[in-house]
Amino acid sequence: MKIWVDADACPVVIKEILFRAAKRTGIALTLVANQPLSLPRAANITMVRVAQGFDIADNEIVKRVESGDLVITSDIPLAAEVIAKEATVLTPRGTVFTENNIRDRLVMRDFMETLRSSGVNTGGPPPLNQSDRQAFANHLDTWLQQRLP
Repeated sequence: MKIWVDADACPVVIKEILFRAAKRTGIALTLVANQPLSLPRAANITMVRVAQGFDIADNEIVKRVESGDLVITSDIPLAAEVIAKEATVLTPRGTVFTENNIRDRLVMRDFMETLRSSGVNTGGPPPLNQSDRQAFANHLDTWLQQRLP
């Protein structure tokens, strides 16, 4: 059982929560990114550096993830792929994606992408706030407690 992080887009504050949890529990934490990252010194915290390019980090996570793992990402297509491999997905905002809600998220993502490609300004997500960080930490703790002795 491992935690995988789509690290290029993951906020620093979320990475710090993950580092503390990995140090506290000893769970393997792997960040996947196309640029070097600063990691704390711990045998269970590693990084996989991939080449720059569209979906290369996502493809690496899909290739390596196993049933029961946790993936941290906001990328909905990536989430769908790892859910199909029976992994859990948690966004940096504390939303858990499941088989029950990922299809709706994919439909909405595709709809918004169609709007953007036709010139509609759909805006972006609001900045990460304290309640987002708390929701993330709470879901992470729940996931860890359910799986660790």
